[in-house]
Amino acid sequence: MEYDIPEILRSQKSFFNQGHTLDVGKRIEKLKLLKQVIEKRETAICDALYKDFKKPTFESVLTETSFILLELKSILKSLKTWTKPQKVTSSFLNFPSSDYIYSEPYGNCLIIAPWNYPFQLAISPIIGAIAAGNTVILKPSELSSNTSQVLSEILKEVFEPAWVQVILGGVSISEKLLAQKWDYIFFTGSVGVGKIVAKAAAPHLTPTTLELGGKNPCIIHSSAKIGLAAKRIVWGKYINAGQTCIAPDYILVDASIKTPLIEALKKEITAAYGTDPRSSSDYARIINDKNFQRLEDLIKNETCIAGGTTDVLDRYIAPTIIDEPTRESKIMEDEIFGPLLPVISYTSETEIETIINSYEKPLALYIFSEKKAFTEKILKKFSFGGGAINDVVVQVANKNLPFGGVGNSGMGAYHHKYSFDIFSHKKSICRRATWLDVPLRYAPYKNKLPLIKKLLS
Repeated sequence: MEYDIPEILRSQKSFFNQGHTLDVGKRIEKLKLLKQVIEKRETAICDALYKDFKKPTFESVLTETSFILLELKSILKSLKTWTKPQKVTSSFLNFPSSDYIYSEPYGNCLIIAPWNYPFQLAISPIIGAIAAGNTVILKPSELSSNTSQVLSEILKEVFEPAWVQVILGGVSISEKLLAQKWDYIFFTGSVGVGKIVAKAAAPHLTPTTLELGGKNPCIIHSSAKIGLAAKRIVWGKYINAGQTCIAPDYILVDASIKTPLIEALKKEITAAYGTDPRSSSDYARIINDKNFQRLEDLIKNETCIAGGTTDVLDRYIAPTIIDEPTRESKIMEDEIFGPLLPVISYTSETEIETIINSYEKPLALYIFSEKKAFTEKILKKFSFGGGAINDVVVQVANKNLPFGGVGNSGMGAYHHKYSFDIFSHKKSICRRATWLDVPLRYAPYKNKLPLIKKLLS
């Protein structure tokens, strides 16, 4: 399908400039309709996700549709409050005055969504953009084509094209979109493409949110409850077949408990997916042949102590545990983004620091420990997007926690109120009274310096 992208953008800019998105009641009406259509089309969404990479219905509901429906429900409840001018304490120097922060939309927003959670990670930023009063062009991933098609149908049913438009296609379409001038760009994907997006935004000084990734460490202290840690790690690592940006990328385990941890991990893999995960209806597949081949190459020359089996025709890679890969090995170079879990032992906190600091700042970090002093030391020592203590991935489930990276793992954070905020320019307004005008600030300044210094101190 051919798209006249400049014309679509002009149409949306005109729609925005005419004020069609500014009415808060209209925004609420559209978001309510979006919620209704998603509820009506939930089965179709789950079917599309299964067609794309055999995502289990349970995971589709848990991490995609229900996640979005809950977000819509909470935003609809609060949106009227968020859009009102926020009164703040006024300055003594401006007495008498009343000071406010006004939230205003940026305008035309480009949202580029990934394939790994293709419904959730497309709709969630759209909700924030619409709540804030923007127009949106969405470019979903071409790799999850079935879900992208359903997304297009849903958004077409809810919004007129001048408000929200879905543009389908591959890399060439993304390049054409990035060549345009936008008021805001929101991108979720790899670090490499994130840098391309940032470079495209720079000439226009376009503000961006970049949700990227990284090698997320999972530290297992000697005090950890091994059985529970294994159960939670297996869930967080192998859900979505490991294709999760905040999944544990590698384990750093105290050498004294490495053996029982590995045995517990093996036990939990079997408990979750049976002795043959290939036949489990609860285990997803790799998104495409290219990513399958990349992951299969990472296993070569490594010691697989669980899993390691693959099937190219089914794009199946078993839940795999890799024993003590070297820092120079391919699997330890970049984010794995698949069901491969390296386990590396440590004997001192210095080793933990050396390994984690050899990578860019990760999107997530996890600690399993019963020692508060140890967890606090780790939290203060390392910079990362977010994380959890004695669990993995679950930080994303709390609407009151911002989700985003730092440094190489991204910039900007969203979800719930944070989504509304990132798509809103915060306009500062000082409303001065006219019934009194203190003359202190005006020239001539003779004999005023001692008094102003006293007041300012």
